Amino acid sequence: MKDLKDHVAIITGSSSGVGAATARLLASLGCNVVVNYSTKKEAAEAVAEECRKLGADALVSGANVARDDDCHEVVRQACDRWGRLDILVNNAGTTKFVDHSKLEGLSAEDFQRIYAVNVIGAYQMTRAANEIMQQQEAGGCIVNVASTAAVNGIGSCIAYAASKGAMVTMSMSLARVLGPKVRVNTICPGFIEGDWLRNGMGDERYQTVMQSNRDNAPLGFNATPETVAEAIYHFIVGPQAVTGETLIVDGGRHLNHVPLMRR
Repeated sequence: MKDLKDHVAIITGSSSGVGAATARLLASLGCNVVVNYSTKKEAAEAVAEECRKLGADALVSGANVARDDDCHEVVRQACDRWGRLDILVNNAGTTKFVDHSKLEGLSAEDFQRIYAVNVIGAYQMTRAANEIMQQQEAGGCIVNVASTAAVNGIGSCIAYAASKGAMVTMSMSLARVLGPKVRVNTICPGFIEGDWLRNGMGDERYQTVMQSNRDNAPLGFNATPETVAEAIYHFIVGPQAVTGETLIVDGGRHLNHVPLMRR
């Protein structure tokens, strides 16, 4: 893997799951990282300590990306500490677990809360990071973490799927206007094995859906936080002529067009 020594990355929502795995992977390659959390400070501190043990510097930053002032503060902290910002991974996300057929299960407030983090938060973080990235000779790289819900209309709820679809579209728009200095690409993971879905779905349903996804994936496995982190890394160090692209990471599961989360 390519050395990222002395680079600086902000990974939103990195106290657990994909964000934590990404922080650890980048830190193992010498990249200094901002471990961001909204509510789980102790977990974020633990991830940061792991990153330091891997040889990188790490800063813990509590911020709610739905608040624009918080987004600017995270970027300011990174720049004050290291004087640069090379990578932004917009990974922070939220949802509500509601079967798609239960339309009454989602309110306007649910949509607004989910969009505030998943779409507006990613936009605000991008806007806050763009200024410093544009000033740097080497520019910067932004990777947005969406979902196969964005392209297949599946997922934990309709509001979540809609928000991730909006994120994919927004990424293309941003890629068009932030070049040539800044590249913007999107990762669309499928079912990610781990606590986030287990806690949201309940253990019994989680086990059933997880196995179904494995059985229906041409490669025979689901995404994990680590495989998604590897895909994020691909966009960071991969072909520098690539921007505005979307990469599905689900073991090929999307090829079978079978709903992932419906009962």
